[in-house]
Amino acid sequence: MAGQGGNCLIDNDWICGEYVRTRSHELVDATLQHIGITLASVGIGLLVAFPLALAARRWRGVAGPVLGLTTVLYTVPSLAMFSLLVPVFGLSAAVVITGLVLYSLTILVRNILAGLAAVPEEAREAARGMGYGPIRLLFGVELPLALPAVMAGVRIATVSTVSLTTVGALTGYGGLGNLIYEGLHSVFKAQVLTASVLCVLLAVVADVLLLGLQRLLTPWTRKPRARRGLGGTGRAGGVGGATEARAARGERKKAVA
Repeated sequence: MAGQGGNCLIDNDWICGEYVRTRSHELVDATLQHIGITLASVGIGLLVAFPLALAARRWRGVAGPVLGLTTVLYTVPSLAMFSLLVPVFGLSAAVVITGLVLYSLTILVRNILAGLAAVPEEAREAARGMGYGPIRLLFGVELPLALPAVMAGVRIATVSTVSLTTVGALTGYGGLGNLIYEGLHSVFKAQVLTASVLCVLLAVVADVLLLGLQRLLTPWTRKPRARRGLGGTGRAGGVGGATEARAARGERKKAVA
């Protein structure tokens, strides 16, 4: 149980409101660093993945090596990845961002390719018939229709990046991971738990925001609501009334006959 007032710090409790109050500035700085590294990694990952996916779609001989290389990079343990990048970039944020960009490529490239492959050929033919060139066709027709798959990849890559950023604490640029790493070494329970909870919340909030953005950008993917109430009853009543009227006319004809 958490201690009362400032005693929870002395008692080294897991839940300690005093820690949050006295270290709020430290928590905010770590969270902002975590967000900055995540945004930079996913943004650069998209910029790299997009031309790779287009090249893989355009030339069949490129698809295999691109998908194979990105898959191999994703299988490299994060500790080994960051260690291999240290001689190139030194102990800097570039090590963490570069590693996270490489990890995001396999998700982003595959989802971009899947989204473009799912575009109906009829839509492409119709656009070409209207005089669309390759560039206009890509940005005006194919990418908007591929957006649901692309956004799904961005969501997965973002949540994965939020998690992997914590490993950057090994280089001193891990955002909330720095606090978790320091707390584990000093057995500071409140710091470990608070930073871990913030990391989880950050991933959840990022996923929810991206889901909202996806729904905003792709309104055609929403399921139409079934019409209920008087409209449906009226149609059913109209059909039933017409049936009864035809039956009544048939009875009258029989009676006349």
